[in-house]
Amino acid sequence: MDFKKLLMTIDEWDQRIILKYNGIGGKPFTYFLRFLSFFGRETIWICLITFYLFIWYDPRIFSYISTIFLTGVLLIAPIKKKVTRSRPFEAMPEIKILEPEPTSRSFPSWHAYNVISQGLLFSYLFNSLFLTFIFVGIALLVSFSRIQLGTHYPSDVIFGFLIGILGFYLSAFIFAPIMLNFISFFEQLAIFEIHYHIINPYLLDNFWYSFFVFGIFLIIFLIAFYKRIKEMFTIKEKLEKN
Repeated sequence: MDFKKLLMTIDEWDQRIILKYNGIGGKPFTYFLRFLSFFGRETIWICLITFYLFIWYDPRIFSYISTIFLTGVLLIAPIKKKVTRSRPFEAMPEIKILEPEPTSRSFPSWHAYNVISQGLLFSYLFNSLFLTFIFVGIALLVSFSRIQLGTHYPSDVIFGFLIGILGFYLSAFIFAPIMLNFISFFEQLAIFEIHYHIINPYLLDNFWYSFFVFGIFLIIFLIAFYKRIKEMFTIKEKLEKN
């Protein structure tokens, strides 16, 4: 079987599977999967990066989370740009899109990458086999949610899942230790006291520091919910015109 035939076979399988599971379970299950799918977005991980840098400073956890996130950006973004695969709801009129329409390309799934790589990370940090099973189970559900919601083909989430495992190992055993060494070096040059593993006292003692941190979180959430906010204002404008 040549490469083109292989791609056609995968595409036919993708279409068959997504047609079978798109919207399955009705509205309650769809709402549950939409909620669960949020954990695969970058928003939660950017919030954690900000938290472990500015609120509860932990250079080790910060290094792991940030390197996994950046590794994902460097791996996923170029593949999306190169492959330029259309989303299922764009290519197949019969597919129902059950969440706000994503604007990026379909292959591979960023949600699947995020949820499995970060899930494996926290299992590794807590050294818990039980947590590994829990996080892998959540990762599988989030990956399935992308199919059920009509935003990804099965092969998108499978490859996103596999790249997430690769991203975890590259980050945990190569990139994060390197970043941690850089952070340790710059900590020695700091001209202010560094507070480890406690809520940063500057949050209470320094208004501008608190304002800065609050501003970062506000920007993160505004960007995350920009599309939803824009939709609300569009609906409002239409109602006012009518």
